[in-house]
Amino acid sequence: QVRLVESGGGLVQPGGSLRLSCAASGSIFRLDAMGWYRQAPGNQRALVAQITSGGTTNYADSVKGQFTIFRDNAKNTVYLQMNSLKPEDTAVYYCNIEGFLGMGVRSAWGQGTQVTVSS
Repeated sequence: QVRLVESGGGLVQPGGSLRLSCAASGSIFRLDAMGWYRQAPGNQRALVAQITSGGTTNYADSVKGQFTIFRDNAKNTVYLQMNSLKPEDTAVYYCNIEGFLGMGVRSAWGQGTQVTVSS
């Protein structure tokens, strides 16, 4: 069984910064892509950023130049540095991992962490 522990969400004023982290543990045979998705009320969950095991990154157009994703492979942890936050960045942020996770599982999700950008 895979466990994802997210942290770093909270309330921040517009223009502020937050760093999210997601640590994966448990039955992980190979960890490929790690990423962050977000879901705002009334919207579907959508990709924010993803990083492969080789370090290739992919960002949603709306966060390019604003957010940075990086990972520590030794710790099976992915981070999302969010700068210049705007009210429209308010959402629940979910961590996702892909790979060979045991029992035929190829993907897993975190429980979500709330990010609220408001003055």
